[in-house]
This record gives sequence, C-alpha cells and structure tokens, in this order.
Amino acid sequence: MIGRGERENTSKDRQRLAVLRLCPPPVGAFDDLANGRAVVVTTYKRDGTAVPTRVSAVVDNDHAYFRTWSATGTVKRLRRDPRVLIAPSTSRGKPVGSEIAATARLSAPDEEQPVREALSAKYPIPQARLVLLVHRLRHYDPVHYELRIR
Repeated sequence: MIGRGERENTSKDRQRLAVLRLCPPPVGAFDDLANGRAVVVTTYKRDGTAVPTRVSAVVDNDHAYFRTWSATGTVKRLRRDPRVLIAPSTSRGKPVGSEIAATARLSAPDEEQPVREALSAKYPIPQARLVLLVHRLRHYDPVHYELRIR
C-alpha cells in the first residue's frame, strides 16, 4: 500500500535506476561538473578583474572540455591568461558549487572531433543542433578548450 506523498515506481524510474547502476558516477576532481548541466568558467581581464561565463562542458576523466566561438571575449582573455576557475552552475550561470582552479588549453583541430561528439551526446538539442546552426549562419569558427586542474 502506498502512503501519502509516496508514489509507485514506474517503468521509467526502474530504467533510470538500471542506467545508474550500469554507469557509476565518474571519480575525480571534476565530479560536480560531470553530473551538472552547466558550468561557469571564470577568466581574467588584463587588470585582474574576474569575468564569469556560463558554458556547457563535458568531462573525460581528469579533463573537462567546452566549446565557444573564436571571436568571444572568453577566447581573447584565454589567449592572454590561461588560468581559470570553474564551478558547477545553474542554467543561468549562478555558481552552485565550489570553484576549481584550472588551466585552459586550446584543442588542436585533430582533437576536436571526440569533444564535438561528447558535447552532442550530453546536450543533444542545444549543442548538436542549435549552437552549430547559429555558428554556421553567423560564420563563427567554433573552438574547443581543454581544462586541466592546476
């Protein structure tokens, strides 16, 4: 008998639990980022002012990756200073976890395909379709960055 406020497990709940058992959560410094949908990457201006930017990121062991386009302020700041702080965030970019000090590195063209596929798998509609369509329509060159813990 189901009490008040409780509900019966549906087949969808059972499927979700089966997937969680098959795919244990990742272990490492990027655990909070791997499980979240959004990440805040904080870069620094020349005068040292921190500039937070919300991005979609994927995690692969002890590396995290994100995509942006080549003309953004984030790319310009990263060219000058690769030091960043990263933290899980809400979809609006408000940090919800502790920050991690990391270093950003521009991925080489031959390293981009696995990152594209991982972003498309984790974010099927926005990253696989919308972002690439906007980049193509506006003639933006997408770039991918690798984040490593300092």
